[in-house]
Amino acid sequence: MIGTSAMEHPTINDRLYGLVQRGLTPLKGVSWWLQVTLIYVAARIVSVGILMGVAWHQGASPWGAAQPDYLSFINIWDSEWYQRIFTDGYPTTIPRNANGTAQTNAWAFYPLFPLIVKGLHALTGLGWVVLAPAVAALAGLGAALVIYKLFRLFAPHGTAMWGVAFFATFPISVILQIPYAESLSTLLLAAALYFLIKRQYWFAVPAVILLCLSRPAGVPFAAVVGLHLILRWWHRRQDPFPGREMLSGAVLLVVSAVMAFAWMLIAWAVTGEASAYTDTETAWRGSPLVLFKPWFDAGAALVGPLWGPLLPLLLVALAALYLNSRSVRKIGVDLRLWCAMYLFYLLAVLHPQTSTFRMMLPFFPLALAAAFISSSRAYRWTVLIMFTVLQLVWVAWLWQWTELPGGGDWPP
Repeated sequence: MIGTSAMEHPTINDRLYGLVQRGLTPLKGVSWWLQVTLIYVAARIVSVGILMGVAWHQGASPWGAAQPDYLSFINIWDSEWYQRIFTDGYPTTIPRNANGTAQTNAWAFYPLFPLIVKGLHALTGLGWVVLAPAVAALAGLGAALVIYKLFRLFAPHGTAMWGVAFFATFPISVILQIPYAESLSTLLLAAALYFLIKRQYWFAVPAVILLCLSRPAGVPFAAVVGLHLILRWWHRRQDPFPGREMLSGAVLLVVSAVMAFAWMLIAWAVTGEASAYTDTETAWRGSPLVLFKPWFDAGAALVGPLWGPLLPLLLVALAALYLNSRSVRKIGVDLRLWCAMYLFYLLAVLHPQTSTFRMMLPFFPLALAAAFISSSRAYRWTVLIMFTVLQLVWVAWLWQWTELPGGGDWPP
């Protein structure tokens, strides 16, 4: 009798799940690319709602009056720097104060994204405020499509689609529709990794060239290419490594290594200063570049000088354990190498601060690892909901301008 009553009166969760399933049923016969598109568009609509809701509570900021409209609200922070490049290009000299210290300037931002917007502006006559968010959002869609194809190399359709859903709703995925270069660089990184894993090295070359003109990802990618080729050579008896692939792989390695430093060399050529790029990058942190040191300084600031230096070491140990976990091993050696090399790169050059969260987007292969953890519907929907809630936290905490007591605000 009790069992019959329970069957006749389903719970709210049962009804909600049934409603979602009926809504998704028509998608079962739809092409993969349309499924990815619908997931991505739905995620971006949710993010629009989050951004508009937070904008309603935005007070006056350095970029304008209180309660800005959607396009005004997303064209703040570093979007302003990209817009300056779109409008004025790059300075021919590095601005410095009286003691010679470099001041913040456009050379810290890579050219591909604003140049694409400028080209579309020449064709359409539309301005930055409209074109830049459109380019960012479409590049994000392209990234989602390529990421699905990348994930399908390691997972069946359903799991790969959940990996894409996790990518599209990741706590900082709002950045995919904001006029930053993150969505474009993610598209190019996913394409470069796809071609590398497929051993289509010639196709990877243009992807790497463009990647290194969009965001500073060339150093860790070159390291991955080198390790990939070493592993292929090491296993050549079990897995043949033909001469033509050795040649194309070597070309990809050289191109990756050169492009890793291309923007630095371009800044030098234009300004006549060899340290133009590094001086500009460190202008935001107010101290010279010393590899790895900022992480130990941050640890000491958090928990004191005795235990603080152990925090970066603990982070590395936890990362090593996670990258060797069962779910992460399923994403393949090359994607694990990318995550490891990118983490090493961040530890070497990054000054940890609130914008570090945004730097997590290139770890997108771990979205597939998250989908591998469990095939439980409850688990996967819980992750999706949690990610969406954390988007709201990120936007309200970091994207919204709220002046600190000492002036300024934490950057997103």
